Amino acid sequence: MKLSKLSQLFLVSAIGLILAIYLTACQLVSIDYVFVAASGGSTAGSTGQIYTYAADAGSGALRQGAPTVPSGGSSPVAMAVNSDYSDLYVANQGNSSVVHFAIASNGVLTQKDTITTATTPVSLAVNPAGTYLYVITGTASATLTEYALSSGAIGSPTAQAGLTVPGYGGDTILPTGVNVLANGDDVYVAAYDKSAYNPGGATSSNANPGWLFGFAVGSSGGLTATTGSPYQAGVKPSAITSDPTNRFVYVTDFASSELIGYTIQSGGVLDFLVNGPFKTGNEPTSLVIDPRGIYIYLTNSLDSTVSAYTIALPTGTPSVVVSTTGSQLNGTDTQPVSVVVDPSLGRYVYTANHLGNSVSGFRLDPNSGALNTTQATPYPTGESPTAILAVPHGNHAIQTVTP
Repeated sequence: MKLSKLSQLFLVSAIGLILAIYLTACQLVSIDYVFVAASGGSTAGSTGQIYTYAADAGSGALRQGAPTVPSGGSSPVAMAVNSDYSDLYVANQGNSSVVHFAIASNGVLTQKDTITTATTPVSLAVNPAGTYLYVITGTASATLTEYALSSGAIGSPTAQAGLTVPGYGGDTILPTGVNVLANGDDVYVAAYDKSAYNPGGATSSNANPGWLFGFAVGSSGGLTATTGSPYQAGVKPSAITSDPTNRFVYVTDFASSELIGYTIQSGGVLDFLVNGPFKTGNEPTSLVIDPRGIYIYLTNSLDSTVSAYTIALPTGTPSVVVSTTGSQLNGTDTQPVSVVVDPSLGRYVYTANHLGNSVSGFRLDPNSGALNTTQATPYPTGESPTAILAVPHGNHAIQTVTP
């Protein structure tokens, strides 16, 4: 059958339009790079790895990004990134190291320098100015060490503080998390007293088991305990974060399945939120506040879920977000232990799932805080991922709140 010239032209145009639509649909715009710390194998002592993923702007789906790189040791447990997203730091428990990587604009990580800590590192944080790296260490005693940073490179310690509970100086204090306020004025460390809380083992102390240590940061980097520090923090605080306006601090209590909130007073002093603590899922392990300071997301490791909360800005009170399906919990892969909100759009939430060997992705509703899973989630990672963070990619505004 012969086609007229007009019909041929129409057919060619239609095919071209279909191809254009198809190619446009296939164009994926990376809005963030997501980094996951995990093991390179299932055997003890396997080299740690940092896996890189690119997050699609339209869907939040993850795909493989830059090549995987060694973490610089074994058993990586924590990562931190500076405020301009140019440098990444990873703590490796296997060789007691903290390793610095430069982050290229295409997400490629390049190892720069390494320090060895006196005892096992547990958690990291970088101050907003990018001048100090805070490292908490210890499995028999807890120490907070402040290292100078120069163009991202880790320098010598500038301050150090041991974590002890007044009146119980001989107790074993185990640190679990560290957080620096958005203004850089104060640093807080979550820890618990193993001598008072030791399931399945002996206890030798009647001290309160959970604690939050506060330190004011001086102009030259000196650390001074805030008035009233340490503050009681439930039974086993497992993670800590603060809001971007320097008004509230939140801690997850792993043992009591609760979220504990504090208001930040003058001088970095903490007071409990009067209507807390707040119920979570079972065994919460990590938490994050979205870049706008409106929502809290935390992982419940035993339930394999994420809980979402709105923050009442006048009081800091968190209220549970109920999703469109009527559920208060959002399912992940097995045992989520770390959570991040993308910094570019503030629209996607990701969890690292320790037993699932994966990352779960969610789309964040900016109007309600409710979560819906992203396409093709969960996304496979290496063995036993422990930490996740994200950095923005591309020329666009980053979601921030000015304190």
